[in-house]
Order: sequence, then structure tokens, then C-alpha cells
Amino acid sequence: MSGQLPTVAEAKRQAKRLREQLGRQGTPVSHGNALELVAHQHGFRDWNAFHAAMGNRPPEGWSPGDRVEGRYLSQAFSATIVAVEMVRPGWFRLVLDLDEAVDVVSFASFSNFRTRIRGVVGPEGHSRERTSDGLPQLRLDV
Repeated sequence: MSGQLPTVAEAKRQAKRLREQLGRQGTPVSHGNALELVAHQHGFRDWNAFHAAMGNRPPEGWSPGDRVEGRYLSQAFSATIVAVEMVRPGWFRLVLDLDEAVDVVSFASFSNFRTRIRGVVGPEGHSRERTSDGLPQLRLDV
């Protein structure tokens, strides 16, 4: 077994890269087989055992008191994580205390500044909810 275990999302990305690499080399494998190979690389008998060992913990740096940066409603921010709660595997509800307030209204004659925001982000560090221009409402730099 290797030292530090990846998160579930990181392990799935490893499997995707492995599958693509093997495909380019003329050895196509299914995504399930790629997951099994990644589990073996980390010293586990199969994906299920590996998944159980990794657990559904938030990515490194997503604990209360940790610092994060990202974009909220297309505005850059730096923040301290106040709370983290898993809502489903790979998805976490975060409460962020922003260093500087962001304006959550894009209307010229009205503003509404927030210093604390809540949002649910997935394995890639962004929310499912989108702004009118198609960008995630909340995106963390991961």
C-alpha cells in the first residue's frame, strides 16, 4: 500500500488517465478495469476495498480553518472554511468566510455584498449551479 491515499475523485481521474494511456498504446480497457488497476497500484485487492479505505472525505485543504481561493459569481475571493459537510459521495457543502465582501447582484443601481457564502461543490471543486453565462456559481482552486 502506498502512503497517502488519494480522494475518490483523484483516484477516478487516475483511472481515466490510465484508460486513455492504455488505449493510445493499443490496449483498450473499460473504465471499471481501469479502476481495478488503480486500486492494485495502491496495493488493494479491488476497487471496492480501495474505495472503502479512501472513504468519502473532503479533499486535502477542505477542513474548517483551512484557506481557499476561487471565484463566486465570477468574482475572485480568498476565504477561510467555516464548515464542511458531505451531502453525497464526492459532494460537500461548504460555508466560507470571505476576506473581502463580494457583490452578488450584477445590477448597476443596486448592490448586495456578502462576506459569508454557502455552496455545494463536487469532486472538481465547483458547483452544479451556473450563472447566466454558463460558468459555475462557485469554483474553488483545487
